[in-house]
Amino acid sequence: MRRYDNVLEAIGNTPLIRLNKFSKWIKATIYGKVEAFNPGHSTKDRIALFMIESAEKKGLLKPGGTIIETTSGNTGFSLAMIAIVKGYRCILSVNEKTSAEKVNLLRALGAEVIICPTNVPPEDPRSYYSRAKALSEVIPNSFYVNQYFNESNIEAHYATTGPEIWEQTEGKITHYIATVGTGGTLSGAARYLKEKNPNIKIIGVDAYGSVLQKYHETGELDKKEIYPYKLEGVGKNIIPNNVDFSIIDKFVKVEDKASAFRARQLAKREGLFVGYSSGGAMQGVFKIREELKEDDYVVVLFPDHGSRYLGKIFNDEWMEEAGFLYGHHNYKYMLKFRKFLRSI
Repeated sequence: MRRYDNVLEAIGNTPLIRLNKFSKWIKATIYGKVEAFNPGHSTKDRIALFMIESAEKKGLLKPGGTIIETTSGNTGFSLAMIAIVKGYRCILSVNEKTSAEKVNLLRALGAEVIICPTNVPPEDPRSYYSRAKALSEVIPNSFYVNQYFNESNIEAHYATTGPEIWEQTEGKITHYIATVGTGGTLSGAARYLKEKNPNIKIIGVDAYGSVLQKYHETGELDKKEIYPYKLEGVGKNIIPNNVDFSIIDKFVKVEDKASAFRARQLAKREGLFVGYSSGGAMQGVFKIREELKEDDYVVVLFPDHGSRYLGKIFNDEWMEEAGFLYGHHNYKYMLKFRKFLRSI
């Protein structure tokens, strides 16, 4: 065990953990890259530190300044943690579907949180994108992090996540699967891995209600693809610069309900208490399971910790309200539920 001078030095070098119980359904060897082992409990620690330190080097963020960002929760938590260590003020805009646990965590670290409506276009002044940008224009000595278009997002994963996965798998990796939100987690690590072995398959996981898969396949941003969904931190209604479509071999779309149950399965079958997007990433593996062979070596990235979803996917009442559970104590329902799990 190492000794650290501050919490930021503990970021990275997260474990790769084999998924043994899922081998019942999937032929390949599967490992989870469990990012909840970061001190901020998510993969966003990596990009937050890179983006802030890059801004400091460029003189964009000076002592006593203010960090401003748009976030679904995890990047904001990482930025708030960094702001404490480095002595910055932190203002975060989130959309209203962000879990109460995440909002409370942000405030616990002293961040000022602005909650914005979800179902408005990015250019609307009420959107969480527009609110963050507008604040950065009026607050002196402030830095709008802009993770969706900040190139340090990709650089962080190219410099850390990709090399870690390559070393941990001893170069045996054949498939890298990750959810896509800002794009850096998939694209940065993928860029490094493709340089090491161009034959590694890169699979991006998108949400229904997001535009990314269709844009990858057609080059069209189809606004008809956009509609509300519950899966957090996955998909987008814009095209972030940090999604490098040229190195992604394939996108798959995952459902809100299936992703929630995959996260629950990871907890109950593997003892891995990970978040909603991790369930989405695992469902992405199931989407391509017919393509996988016994000698394939799959790494799926699990972005964050399950404690941030105790009021949502790990709460039966919320699951019932969302239409994912129906009278879950009923025997007939249990039979139907087991059939559903086999189908996804």
